[in-house]
Amino acid sequence: MVGTGNSLMSAGNVSYIMPEEVLFKSESNQSREEIAAYLRKVADNLDSGNAISLKAGSESVTLNPPARPTFDVKAEREGPAGNMTERSIEFELEWDENGGEESGGSGQLEIK
Repeated sequence: MVGTGNSLMSAGNVSYIMPEEVLFKSESNQSREEIAAYLRKVADNLDSGNAISLKAGSESVTLNPPARPTFDVKAEREGPAGNMTERSIEFELEWDENGGEESGGSGQLEIK
């Protein structure tokens, strides 16, 4: 186990904290080309219905997303108040490992 934490979830006008267990985490500086290669491998595995295996050092995990997971995309500005200079783009696939259907959505995503 890599770690535990909490996620803030919202449903309508209600927000609640949901416990979170981090199964794998990797963070490193990469070139745009290297990142694109990782994303292509994930895309290829999703396209072919194969599991996605992540490994860094002694840490590893294999996950098998269902045919229709929830796809969450975020663009964020972060940092201390008055100095929010860090930007991020986050791509996340979510699903119920017990097979329940996820619902929700905010319209058709476009990436250009």
